Amino acid sequence: METIDLSTSQGGATALRRLLNLTGIDRAVGYTLLARGWASCAGLVTVGLIARFLSSAEQGYYYTFGSLAALQIVFELGFSVVILQLATHEFAHLSILAEGMLAGPAAAQSRLASILRKALQWYSLAAVVMALILVPAGWHFFATSPGAHASIAWHLPWVAVVLASSITFQIDPVFSFLEGCGLVANVARTRLAQSVLGSTLAWIALLLHHGLFAPALLIAGQALAGIIWIVRQRRLLLHLVRLPVGEHAIDWWSEVWPFQWRIAVSYACGFFIFQLFNPILFRFWGPAAAGRMGMSLNIANAIASVAIAWINTKAAPFGALIARRQFAALDRLFFRSAAQNLALCSLLSLVVWLAVVLLGHRHIPFAQRLLPPLPFAFLLLSVNINQAVNSMALYLRAHKQEKFLVNSVLGAIGLSLTSWFLGRRYGALGMTSGQLTIALIVGLGLGGRTFFKYRRLWHA
Repeated sequence: METIDLSTSQGGATALRRLLNLTGIDRAVGYTLLARGWASCAGLVTVGLIARFLSSAEQGYYYTFGSLAALQIVFELGFSVVILQLATHEFAHLSILAEGMLAGPAAAQSRLASILRKALQWYSLAAVVMALILVPAGWHFFATSPGAHASIAWHLPWVAVVLASSITFQIDPVFSFLEGCGLVANVARTRLAQSVLGSTLAWIALLLHHGLFAPALLIAGQALAGIIWIVRQRRLLLHLVRLPVGEHAIDWWSEVWPFQWRIAVSYACGFFIFQLFNPILFRFWGPAAAGRMGMSLNIANAIASVAIAWINTKAAPFGALIARRQFAALDRLFFRSAAQNLALCSLLSLVVWLAVVLLGHRHIPFAQRLLPPLPFAFLLLSVNINQAVNSMALYLRAHKQEKFLVNSVLGAIGLSLTSWFLGRRYGALGMTSGQLTIALIVGLGLGGRTFFKYRRLWHA
């Protein structure tokens, strides 16, 4: 009879646990990595399909759709970050029972219910306003751009992108709320399902030669998967929606707005920092130039999204540790996670840049769909700097404080000016060199000073 060496199997399990602890991979990070890993691999497939089935001009429309749709960040007013942090601090005193109900002080439950209601009210209204503004604004932009192609049918795909974005816009606050309630791994698993379904629908559109509908179907797939999971959490959500709040309601104007308006300004500045390149290049250098920048940005953002999993999944634990004033444990978790984030981002950036150089050296046609090696290097360096800045900002925001407001405004102004003046004259090289300069001075320089100053003051 064959026997199993339990000591060997247990030793292997122990070694695996040690490896996971060393690399900082828990369930939340694991699911997030699967989602980001899928998104990155799927992104490469999408890039290949775009190069195969879309012209250079259509590629420009494809990526500029995404940049303009990102204006939804202006309508969000930073609510998602605020919701997560508020829910985290209230849920620190609660727990979810097996049947999906809450256990803990009635006051904390009422405040948690108040947070959810405020979020649902705002996002429902903002989604309608967003659609009414973005549809005509994008229509005017594409119709009046000098390099626009009259032969490209962009009208209906653009409307579809905005409508799909309006639906996911209303899902995001529920996800942030449930993350704050400790369901970080569950949300990460659902984001994996969103990524798989969205990518699959986008590929179908590209394969059927309806490529400009791919962005809308990508977003629609994410919305569908998100709605299915939220319906499964209806017991908890309906309990909170129906729960009497009374005197424990959150006083938004006194408790939250002083923090939120700073987040809102910072997030609005994020559009000018991360989404301005494609529209400017589309306007002054044509759709093909915007397409090269868009595809390169897509690859760079894929790298960043995988690496940032190590720090983003710690937002709720950071808030809980702060609520309990366990600052030593907070710092240990933060600095370890931030180091893992930056190490992976740097390694992936180097691998991708070398691949771009090799493609260009061998004159492979796909290289013409990407930025040349020098501006691509500047772009990747900026992404790595932004990873460090985002980590520091997340740490400070976990204290329910927004101290990166000045940094965000200065960065947005600086990058808007360099993108406009250098982009009009020198194209992508001017834009990325300006971006790198702003990232070094405002992001790393001023951001690092802000981080260490307030960390010292708050924990003294």
